[in-house]
Amino acid sequence: MTFIEETAFRARQTSYKLRTISPAQRTDALNLMAQKLIECKNAVFQANAADLRDAVNLSPAFQKRLKVDEKVFNYMVNRLREAAKMPDPVGMIIEQKSMPSGLEVKRVAVPIGVIAMIYEARPNVTTDAAAVAVKSGNAVILKGGSESLRTNIVLADAMLAAAVEAGLPEDTVQLIPTSDRAAVAELLQQDKYIDLIIPRGGKSLIKAIADGTRIPVLKHYDGICHLYVAADADSDMAMKLVINSKCQNNAVCNALETLLIDAALPDDAMQKIINSLKENSVEIRGCERLCARFPECIPAVDEDWDTEYLGNILSIRIVDDVYEAMRHIAEHGSGHTDGIITSSEELAEIFTAGVDSASVLVNASTRLSGGGDYGMGAVVGISTDRLHARGPVGPAELCTYKWVAVGNGTLRK
Repeated sequence: MTFIEETAFRARQTSYKLRTISPAQRTDALNLMAQKLIECKNAVFQANAADLRDAVNLSPAFQKRLKVDEKVFNYMVNRLREAAKMPDPVGMIIEQKSMPSGLEVKRVAVPIGVIAMIYEARPNVTTDAAAVAVKSGNAVILKGGSESLRTNIVLADAMLAAAVEAGLPEDTVQLIPTSDRAAVAELLQQDKYIDLIIPRGGKSLIKAIADGTRIPVLKHYDGICHLYVAADADSDMAMKLVINSKCQNNAVCNALETLLIDAALPDDAMQKIINSLKENSVEIRGCERLCARFPECIPAVDEDWDTEYLGNILSIRIVDDVYEAMRHIAEHGSGHTDGIITSSEELAEIFTAGVDSASVLVNASTRLSGGGDYGMGAVVGISTDRLHARGPVGPAELCTYKWVAVGNGTLRK
């Protein structure tokens, strides 16, 4: 048995034991994880400094994701504590009913089993994954990027020590401590032991993982997020929401990438949005109708409507009504986050019913589609899949269910 296969095997054996761990033990483990992190804070910073020295030739954006500073460290500690405070999803009764046969039937939330997290750069994924897995009663295998290996080893060792001290099995949290890419390929073949893979990273990484395994993969490829400004939208609200959605942080998956403006929106409201975008140095790529009204905009090409810029570029299309807006989103959206700005409850209901995305917002910034903003605490990513979890993936989303039926010598008649 190879090291990777043994790791997956141990995780499977551990998953059986985790099913009987009490909610109090899981809570104790999470609080102790936060405390152990604080105790090894200097070691985390030293390891991260070494990782950053080796990453000096990588892009500034990558180095930013890799760096653990005070803010990131406090985030990791707080997410563990938040997870400890969240309602425990394991054992939750989803539905319950008494049948004419005499059976008492319950549908009960249970852990999925073994989760493998494959991710790049961000060390905070290590703590988020451990927090969500422990809270949901799953065993977790962590495979971070080689660039953050030293940091991840310190974090994983601290959390595993905390889990064991709290009475959890010793293989509850396992980190694959190698930079060898072959380890990922072998991990993808462990369908006998691993129930679910969650990749975090760029589109190429996620696609390679999904194409290379028989194990179910919870994925999101793109964040091509839209806002539709209806004709009756409040102009000040629309301007603020567009700017916040695009400019608050344009390098994340829930940043605005395409703005759809109703043709009947008053000229002064449209002008206010365009001016604000220019004041924030946003490059506007517009459809023919927009460029005819605002010649300073760059004409958009077909690929602009299917592009996740992750930068200071925004594509804008003028549409005739909410139905054209929804057709555009259906054709070009990625199913991540899409929203409407309107004063009409009826229009909002049409949009929320008609747009099939993981998050659909009304009069709110797309930047608010996330686990923290939805009150979910720690999450391990965003899913744009339609089956099982959609949107932010927290402890409840890493549970499945089973039926429990109790009789009293009950027979089929």
